[in-house]
Amino acid sequence: MPILKNILKKGKKKDEKKEEKVEKKEQEVKRENLKKEKTSALDDNYLKIIERPWISEKASLLSPLNQYVFKVSPRANKIEIKKAIEKIYNVNVEEVRIVRVPEKPKRLGRFLGKKPSFKKAIVKLKEGENIEIMPK
Repeated sequence: MPILKNILKKGKKKDEKKEEKVEKKEQEVKRENLKKEKTSALDDNYLKIIERPWISEKASLLSPLNQYVFKVSPRANKIEIKKAIEKIYNVNVEEVRIVRVPEKPKRLGRFLGKKPSFKKAIVKLKEGENIEIMPK
């Protein structure tokens, strides 16, 4: 009888070890999935930070100097803008300057209104890198 009990106990211990290994693997898979979800959420945030390239005559004069202008979220800071540009366009950013354009009064006939304020970012890239905003 004691021999059978020992054999059964050993069998239970082996089963418990197998269950622990399976649980550890499941936890690792869950961690990997969470990491993937976090990175995809970050990608979405990058796209929310950079609203669009700002195309104007002054902005086009900056492109030979390896500087590009983007309209960005009003809440974005220089560090977030730098990370977003590097992630979206796969380039190395050297410097970011921010310009907050104030709201301007506009008038159409007798109706008064305002043109909303926004934030622009002037991004300088490292030497030898460029962003093709307008296809040639």
